[in-house]
Amino acid sequence: MLEFLVIGYILYFLCSVYVSLNQISYVPKFLDKKALFLSKENYIKAGHYSIDKEKVALISHIYSFLIFCLWVLFGIVFLQNHLQIEQAWLKTLVLLDLFIVISWVLSLPISLYSSFGLDKKYGFSKMTIKLFIKDTLKSAILFFVLGNIVIYGLFLIITYLPIWWIYSFIFIFVIIILTNMLYPLIREKMFDKFLPLEDKKLDKKITNLLTSVGFKSKGVFSVDASKRDSRLNAYFGGLGKTKRVVLFDTLIEKLSTNELLAVLGHELGHFKNKDILKNIGVMAVMLFCFFAIFGNLPQSLFNSLNLENSPASLMILFLIFTPFLSFFLMPIISLISRKNEYNADKFGANLTSKEDLKSALLKLINENKSFPFSCKAFVFFYYSHPPLIARLKRLGYKEK
Repeated sequence: MLEFLVIGYILYFLCSVYVSLNQISYVPKFLDKKALFLSKENYIKAGHYSIDKEKVALISHIYSFLIFCLWVLFGIVFLQNHLQIEQAWLKTLVLLDLFIVISWVLSLPISLYSSFGLDKKYGFSKMTIKLFIKDTLKSAILFFVLGNIVIYGLFLIITYLPIWWIYSFIFIFVIIILTNMLYPLIREKMFDKFLPLEDKKLDKKITNLLTSVGFKSKGVFSVDASKRDSRLNAYFGGLGKTKRVVLFDTLIEKLSTNELLAVLGHELGHFKNKDILKNIGVMAVMLFCFFAIFGNLPQSLFNSLNLENSPASLMILFLIFTPFLSFFLMPIISLISRKNEYNADKFGANLTSKEDLKSALLKLINENKSFPFSCKAFVFFYYSHPPLIARLKRLGYKEK
């Protein structure tokens, strides 16, 4: 079993590296060609950003693989053997906390460079050291409070319940649903400032648009995303009675009223097509498969790693090996997601205006510096949305 997991992780690493190298060599072929969708200056800038971002991703793949080797070869065993704590539940909490904190610290250099180096170079990141530290401390508090509750819950289930992996799946699935429901409230209380729209005419038009398709929410809010990043975005946050429409202040600033309505029309397409429920169903199947695998690991695996067959070891192995399982499942999920995006575009165009949606997409491309070309392997593995060229062509865009 260990051989299967290690070989799978190596294949995941090699595949990730191959896709990144392919993308890095593919994008430069288009830099000297006629600019598409963007001004020539932004087109060149977007291309270089795409290349540099993938170079960082390539380094990250290699670095993550080295960290994986360190954990599997001696890191987990070292933590297990040097924690002299008699209470099993406390040892589990401390062991998981140490594993997650050490993993976070090791990943910090890449994260810091992406935010303070790469994204600042291309004019995206507005993050300050003070804000980064503030966000990090708040995230740490959330993890140590809520994260440890989840870890303790899993410890009890694994220790005391038969066929524990089924109950663990149910427990985590409920936690995920609750997290999605409470996400806007958590963001508002701890990270972002949510304000009612100042433009009352825009607020009324959005409310009428939502009402026309039967979308009930707690309101429409603007969020001060510009303090961290200059990119444009909008989302429907929460589930059930906690649903709310959230517009980045950057989006409100850059898009016209009709373009904003077109973007929201696209998002409402996901609501009407029940894409959110479909995504929850797909996630549930994937999560169930993961728990089925890790709930039936043979004792020989733990012997090979010199680990105790304990709740802590199971949780750490789950965290280490699920990335490669997710990587190979993501193309299937992304394929479904891309189809959903086309349908949402169609719905949004019919609900508002095809021309306004095309115009909004073109502005998003320019403001977010989205390079329009990617290699097929990159699209296959990483694109949850269709390439912008394909989306605009479906909407009847003709290059001038």
